[in-house]
This record gives sequence, structure tokens and C-alpha cells, in this order.
Amino acid sequence: MIDFPHIAEVCQSTPSKLVMLVVDGLGGAPHPDTGRSELEVANTPNLDALASRSACGLTLPVLPGITPGSGPGHLSLFGYDPIKYTIGRGVLEALGIDVEIREGDVAARGNFCTVDDQGKLVDRRAGRISSQESVPLCEQLDQIEVPGLEVHILPVQDYRFVALFRGDGLSEDVTETDPQILDVPPRRVEALNAAAAKTAEAANALIEGAQEVLGDRDRANMVLLRGFSQLPHLPQFGDSYRLNPAAIAAYPMYRGLSTVVGMTVIPTGSTFADEVATLEEHFAEHDFFYIHYKPADAAGEDGNFEAKVQALEAVDAYIPRILDLEPDAMVVAGDHATPSILAAHGWQPVPALVHSKLTLGEGVPAFTERACAGGSIGSIPATQLMFLALAHAGKLVKFGP
Repeated sequence: MIDFPHIAEVCQSTPSKLVMLVVDGLGGAPHPDTGRSELEVANTPNLDALASRSACGLTLPVLPGITPGSGPGHLSLFGYDPIKYTIGRGVLEALGIDVEIREGDVAARGNFCTVDDQGKLVDRRAGRISSQESVPLCEQLDQIEVPGLEVHILPVQDYRFVALFRGDGLSEDVTETDPQILDVPPRRVEALNAAAAKTAEAANALIEGAQEVLGDRDRANMVLLRGFSQLPHLPQFGDSYRLNPAAIAAYPMYRGLSTVVGMTVIPTGSTFADEVATLEEHFAEHDFFYIHYKPADAAGEDGNFEAKVQALEAVDAYIPRILDLEPDAMVVAGDHATPSILAAHGWQPVPALVHSKLTLGEGVPAFTERACAGGSIGSIPATQLMFLALAHAGKLVKFGP
């Protein structure tokens, strides 16, 4: 854990290499027709074989019953208490596309969405429209004027964008407009305290302007804003753990999160194949690599059980290439569960494994929720996984005399 008071005493810099593969939305839940989760249905021979040679268990991203966003889920895996270190998604998306965030700026993560003629949500992601369609829409929204402030609309990827508010007297303490369900209208932005009134007023003015600009469209005819946030200040990952860390992520939000914690973000392409190729190309340059896989989460959020199964099978095919690099330790984990039956993030514990020359196997037959529950790691807070990984990589020394 990054706040362990003796972290400087137990962490040591070594040449050993550690790879952390985060499968976004990894965990699932049993399908009511079969009683099996996505991982239990998927054909994942490489992950199963790796689990049989690893220390396995389940991680809890926040607390029992608490459903985490991707930011808290990742921070937990990196050893940060997600309750203490809260970061809104807006600033992460902005940093992920290399937007300059100044002290006092407020950034929000935006989604294009689709509403019906009564203003009720019918698709929170506007059919996941492509960047080719969304970029011109962002250019139109960027022309909206909000009195007394600079407001910029910056395309991120597909249906996502960043709304950046710049001016005096702004605050991140406002509510989001995404109700997280369909057949209800988007919410208005509300100030959580008096100091946030200006931000709430500006955000609502932007939304009203967007409604005028987009209202005649059949889809992507409205916007949702969430994750209002300002620039955070966190303990730096590399300094704390005495690592030279790198991040490889195709999606901007995860590059932004890596930037916040102080990892070197290595440019890569738009697919996981590109990410693995980037890992291979730069493997000699760092001693810790975080590599991110997104498709399992996207399929789970869409409520598509079969697509999530396919996404898990797809990432499985890349495991041999990562192992061929011969990292001294490898972690496979998830930032949270995204059960297809919920079509949303879930609170369920998430499978995890740690592999090194010290793990000879402990009878875990497969990389699934039920199988990993019987592993030696047991069920632990996700914040504790980082120390286990460091220990297996030989990067921790004895604590105390």
C-alpha cells in the first residue's frame, strides 16, 4: 500500500521486471440460464494454465457491496486507498489526451447520448458512435459560449469527450447528469456547496446549448456530463515503490490515470495487439509495466454475455507473448467486475493471480471466480496486491530487525 509508513524501508530497486495486466471489468456473475460466469464459459487455456502455476485469489476494489468506477478500481490495484485518493474521471480523460490542466480548472467526462422526443434516455452511449461522427459534433459544441468562463469541448474517443471549464471560482463539488439508467431524463447539475454554484450554472448552460445544437439529430442528440474534477496531487508511484514504471494503454482515461500517479506513458496504437507490441519493443527500458485491456468491460456494460466471453478468449491468446518476455513476476487482475447480467460495473470480488519462479501452483484449476477463491491469496483488498507483486519480483526486503 502506498501509505504504508515504512514503505521506504522495505522497497528496493532491482533489475527484476514486473508486468501487471489489468483486464478491465474482468469479473462477472453467473448467467441465470447456465449458472456459469463469463470466465467459466470462456475457453482460456493460457490463463488457466498460468493460474495452475500461480498464487491465486480474489480482490475487493473498495469495500463489500461498493461498486467502483474504473478510476478507484485502478488506484486500488496500484496500492492507493480509493476512499482517500478520489479522482474524478474528467481530469483523467483530459490528461489522457494531453490537455493542459491548470490549477483551478474543472474537467468533466462527457458522453454523447440519445434521448427520445420526451427527453428520456434511450441510449447512454449513443450507439458508441465512432470518432469520425463525434469529432464534428465536438467542434459544434466547442462554439457554445458560457458567460464569464472559457469552456472547451475536446474529443476523446468514439462517443466520449472532455468538457473543460476555465475561470475563477470554480469547484469540482457538483453532481453528475448521468442517471445511469434508461427511460428517465438526464439530471441537472447541482452544486454540493455554495462555492460550487458557479460551476453548476456553467455546466447547465453548456448542456442547454448542447440541446439546441444537437436536438434535431436522431441519435447523439444530447450529452451527459460526469466525473467533474480538478487536478489531484497523489504520492508518486515510482518514487514510493522505487520503480521505473511505464503504462501502456490505448484508451485515454487510463493514460491520464497513469500520468497522475507518475508513470511514464508509452505511446501505443488503438488495439491490444498494438499494446503488446509496444510492451515487447520497450521491455528493456522499465522495471514495471502496467498494460490495459478494455474490450471485456465494454462488452459487459453492453449486457452482451457472448461478446464478453469472446473478449476474454481474445486476451487469453496474448498471454504466451507476454510470458515469452520472461518477466520476473506477472500479475493478471481486474479493476472491477462488469457482469453482463447487470450491464454495468458490479461490486463482486475480482479474480487475480501472481506468477513468478516462486509460484509452483496450488491446485487452482482455472482462472475463474470460483477457482481463484480457493487459492492461497484468499480474498484481500485490492490495495494489498501490489506488495505481493513486489515481493514475488524480489523488490521488498525484510521489515524490522
